[in-house]
Amino acid sequence: MDSPGYNCFVDKNKMDTAIQDLGPKELSCTELQELKQLARQGYWARSYALRGKVYQRLIRDIPCRTVTPDASVYSDIVGKIVGKHSSGSLPLPEFVDNTQVPSYCLNTRGEGAVRKILLCIANQFPDISFCPALPAVVALLLHYSIDEAECFEKACRILACNDPSKKLIDQSFLAFESSCMTFGDLVNKYCQAAHKLMVAVSEDVLQVYADWQRWLFGELPLSYFARVFDVFLVEGYKVLYRVALAILKFFHKVRAGQLLESDNVKQDIRTFVKDIAKTVSPEKLLEKAFAIRLFSRKEIQLLQMANEKALKQKGITVKQKSVSLSKRQFVHLAVHAENFHSEIVSVKEMRDIWSWVPERFALCQPLLLFSSLQHGYSLTRFYFQCEGHEPTLLLIKTTQKEVCGAYLSTDWSERNKFGGKLGFFGTGECFVFRLQPEVQRYEWVVIKHPELTRPVSVEPTTTLSSLCHSTSSDPADRLSPFLAARHFNLPSKTESLFMAGGNDCLIIGGGGGQALYIDGDLNRGRTGHCDTFNNQPLCSENFLIAAVEAWGFQDPDTQ
Repeated sequence: MDSPGYNCFVDKNKMDTAIQDLGPKELSCTELQELKQLARQGYWARSYALRGKVYQRLIRDIPCRTVTPDASVYSDIVGKIVGKHSSGSLPLPEFVDNTQVPSYCLNTRGEGAVRKILLCIANQFPDISFCPALPAVVALLLHYSIDEAECFEKACRILACNDPSKKLIDQSFLAFESSCMTFGDLVNKYCQAAHKLMVAVSEDVLQVYADWQRWLFGELPLSYFARVFDVFLVEGYKVLYRVALAILKFFHKVRAGQLLESDNVKQDIRTFVKDIAKTVSPEKLLEKAFAIRLFSRKEIQLLQMANEKALKQKGITVKQKSVSLSKRQFVHLAVHAENFHSEIVSVKEMRDIWSWVPERFALCQPLLLFSSLQHGYSLTRFYFQCEGHEPTLLLIKTTQKEVCGAYLSTDWSERNKFGGKLGFFGTGECFVFRLQPEVQRYEWVVIKHPELTRPVSVEPTTTLSSLCHSTSSDPADRLSPFLAARHFNLPSKTESLFMAGGNDCLIIGGGGGQALYIDGDLNRGRTGHCDTFNNQPLCSENFLIAAVEAWGFQDPDTQ
């Protein structure tokens, strides 16, 4: 390390195996795209001095609130806040939620400095209520700061970012919890094999995904976390999701054939991340992360907003010591054995289905809307019972004891807009599935092949609806599959044929076939391949129906 100013907080003996100082000394790049490539390639990763200069530049350029605490503020307040306490005995602010401060090769002075800086941040940012990632960020920044005051200023600039398009660190329990839900949604879409393993071995898969930030901000070794942070400062929050998804993919690859116990899944992943150097290099981890074909920042922003709204509606906005844990377990594990009964699926099977639905609805509990055994075998009655509920879950059991169904994102009353004619509606969140004889889910084909979308060009607005449109032809700005089909110019109509209902039949999926067709008497049905979901038949191609159920999603607070 050739920058003496950066050495005072670091245990140099530990650093020998963490971050070498063998790389280039200068960076002349100013273009964002080039900077992205250099960050991903680790251009400044082998130069301790250059990384310090780059961090200084990137953090200086973050757009911040008009009044953002700087180094001089720290010098003025640190003595008053720390008082006579020794650095090692200083308490952590409540907003870090008892998070352990990662050592990151810091010496005793450095570890104490992290606590001092965190307490001063708490003093200057009283609006921060929940930020467990902050100790790791401060510990890393301390490596590249000449003193505590400079590290404080850098951390404050990250926290005070006021660019609505550049989310950096969650600073409230609502934001943190909705980020966990959004990560669960992304796992569900883009890591299906890993998700299937998590569902199989974990009683509450959402609790596993709620740990995702800890993988990055605490368990990752310093050399890995620094590489992630390099890219994060250039590209923003989306990078964190990508890397966490890549970690889960590697964990699945290594552990898929091994026995996992449900009680230890969270700890197993933490241990895997801590020892990740045994499995994959930082370069390979980032390579895997950026090979995942996520849609765009818009998709993540929309999911985040939808999940925040769902949490607010359920009153989950702050972490309360006496309430939050029990309430969180209550809402996350929504299918309870004592009050669930179905003629078609077991509690375990319903929990498996619940793990597939968007997490903002997975907070809800299943509510039986229609049962052919209770309400009769009538499609008219089915519509009557289901109208006004969005989304719904359709379950079918055949006389051969096969079980299949569909998650339907839109209220069945939408069918009335077609004036009695059969017309398709719904959004890309719809999917079809089978449970017996084997479990398989089929999503909208565009989720697997985002290149099929061509965004509609519209006049931008400043409202929420503007997030649902894109005027760019850049593939990174493609619209989300979670939006309604009308927001897309698709190469053919078949990709948007989600659900249709008339007096004589009900259809799920279309284009070159139908994923599910049920007649008006709820007596006979058929299934086959359709272009919308690119599915295999969900059961025997022509089947007789033994039972049909439709389930809604009930807010637990309304019971």
